[in-house]
Amino acid sequence: MSAQLKPNLSLRPMQMDDLDAIMQIEPTIYSHPWTRGNFSDSLNSGYSAWVLEENQTIIGYALMMMVMDEAHLLNLSIAKPRQKQGLGRYLLEHMLQIAKNHKATNMFLEVRPSNISAITLYENMGFCEMATRRSYYPACHTQSGREDAVLMGLAL
Repeated sequence: MSAQLKPNLSLRPMQMDDLDAIMQIEPTIYSHPWTRGNFSDSLNSGYSAWVLEENQTIIGYALMMMVMDEAHLLNLSIAKPRQKQGLGRYLLEHMLQIAKNHKATNMFLEVRPSNISAITLYENMGFCEMATRRSYYPACHTQSGREDAVLMGLAL
C-alpha cells in the first residue's frame, strides 16, 4: 500500500450504524453475500468486527470469532474499486494483531478455491492450506450445487 494513503485510513470497531454502508459493498463482491442479519448477529455475539475507512467512508471490514486460544476469520472484505491496493493486507494485519492481543495461538479461515487473489494474500501472510471442507459454499450463480472451501491456518 502506498505511504500517501495511510494518513487517510482509519480502523475502528464496527457498529450497527455501519451496516447500511456495508450492505452496499457486500453484494458487489460476493456471489452469496452475507445478510444484514449475519452482520448484526455477529455484532450481537460480541465478535471482533472492524471497519476500514478512508476519509470517513467505509471501504472494508472484517469479522473474527475468538474461541479460547483460536481466532476464526469469518469475513475480510474490501470494496471492489479499492481491491488490489494492499488494503486487504492492511486489514488482515490488523486482525492478526487483534487475535494476538487476545492471546490466540492460531488463526483459521475458509476461502473459496476459486478466490485466487484471497488465497494468494493469505499464503503471502503465511497461512497454509490445512484441509478441504466439501460442499461448504453455495456455488456461484453460473453453477449449480455447492463449492468446496479451502481451510487455511496460521500459527501466531
